[in-house]
Amino acid sequence: MTPMPALRPWIADVTLMRPDTPLPVVHPPDATTALVYRRTGPHSGDLHVVGPRSRATCHPGKKLPMAIRVRLRPGAARSVFDVPVSELRDRAVALTELWGARAARLQHQLNELPRTDTVLREIEGALLECLHDDPDPRNALLREAVESLSSTSERITELARRLSVSERHLRDLFTDRVGLAPKRFARVQRVRAVLAGAGSARWAGLAATTGYYDQSHMAADFHALVGVTPAAFRAGHLPTVTPCDT
Repeated sequence: MTPMPALRPWIADVTLMRPDTPLPVVHPPDATTALVYRRTGPHSGDLHVVGPRSRATCHPGKKLPMAIRVRLRPGAARSVFDVPVSELRDRAVALTELWGARAARLQHQLNELPRTDTVLREIEGALLECLHDDPDPRNALLREAVESLSSTSERITELARRLSVSERHLRDLFTDRVGLAPKRFARVQRVRAVLAGAGSARWAGLAATTGYYDQSHMAADFHALVGVTPAAFRAGHLPTVTPCDT
């Protein structure tokens, strides 16, 4: 699903989680924060905020008539939910805990809409009220840091020096607005790159292109964040299944 053009600078992607999604459900490590709407009955449903995941989770899952996930780009969630994103890390929180009555009204509106596209438009409208261009210079700094740690193997020390900030300032900025410290953020991004390339590349080459020292370093880091090795994951061995906390 494609978000409205006005929201593309802040939204990473929109996913319709289909009722026939295979179970159990594996959620890989993820540096983004997501807003999830779940339709649980003809006129009932809920909205949850799923914070950044520092490691993979695997849940039994359930068949739902409708589930829409809107993943916000790293750094966008702070202005939407008005809390340090570190408070959402590895958690799923009811939107009513953050927005109060406003979330309850939105949830009621969504529960009365019959079609997925109209539900998404309402969610996007609510997000658009929170997101706007902010001249705060820290936003540009964060975007550059996120891009570097997502696409290069630049060390945190080198990145801070290049951006003319202290490592502590960079760490505080990431913790507040992304929810993960820079080092953990970089590890999550590398593991996701391994997941994306696992089906089409040899392990040694994939380790080199994703910024690891070697294949064993990649396997150890992947296991630490996912719970199984890359080879085991590709073979269909899943992390330990745990109950969903929502």
